[in-house]
Amino acid sequence: MERTRTAEPEEPTIARKQPEGGQAPVVQRIRIRYAKRGPLRFTSHRDFARAFERALRRAGVPMAYSQGFTPHPKISYASAAPTGVASEAEYLEIGLQAETDPAALRAALDAALSPGLDVLDAVVATGGSLADRIEASHWRIELPQVTPETLRAAVTEFLARDEVAVERMTKQGRRTFDARAAVVRAEVGDEAAVPSGVGAVPCAILDLVVRQVTPAVRPDDVLSGFRVVADLVPPVSPRVTRLAQGMLTAQETIVDPLEADRDGVRIGDS
Repeated sequence: MERTRTAEPEEPTIARKQPEGGQAPVVQRIRIRYAKRGPLRFTSHRDFARAFERALRRAGVPMAYSQGFTPHPKISYASAAPTGVASEAEYLEIGLQAETDPAALRAALDAALSPGLDVLDAVVATGGSLADRIEASHWRIELPQVTPETLRAAVTEFLARDEVAVERMTKQGRRTFDARAAVVRAEVGDEAAVPSGVGAVPCAILDLVVRQVTPAVRPDDVLSGFRVVADLVPPVSPRVTRLAQGMLTAQETIVDPLEADRDGVRIGDS
């Protein structure tokens, strides 16, 4: 005789609840300047974000977290450099649930990160938006196997144009935009030498200041503009370093966005 199998009752579904009281509020905001150097310039923004969150945990930083079922540490990034580009001036802001000495925090985070991802400065935020204080970037572009004379001719032709249309593939597809309007300053620096197997080869240096615009104009877009106006195509990949970013002065210099916080200047509410 076949036995009838009785179905077992399903276990009741238990709803996930948010912890009572929610997350601790932000009592202090710290703004940080960091560098990407050497091989670590190839670290993508996503990889850096993961490494930075691990460093926060190792350093015991009292982070504030977002609300909800999957809380995230309160971190805001500002205008990250493209992958493959070195930088001496990357910025972010973190929210803390307990007051912390910025100098001690800087040292602890720097020790927790790999060499090449270096924390250079940390200050208490006095208000306003960090992103609103970043108006332009200063770049150094090394072009091995390009003579200064060749680069100077391309720069002169580029600056003489009212508009230089270039193309770039974006997440929205291929876009065409003006690379000239965003360029504040483009100058050819002193010739440098790059060691090679047969001695020294020429290396032109481009000193470049570019405004933050939408869509963003990157150093490779300016180099694309040189190809358009002067048929300059570097034979090897350029080495690009962001030296600074911040507010642009009338003298075309850039003010560190942390200066206002360091001087205790309150700008609006954060």
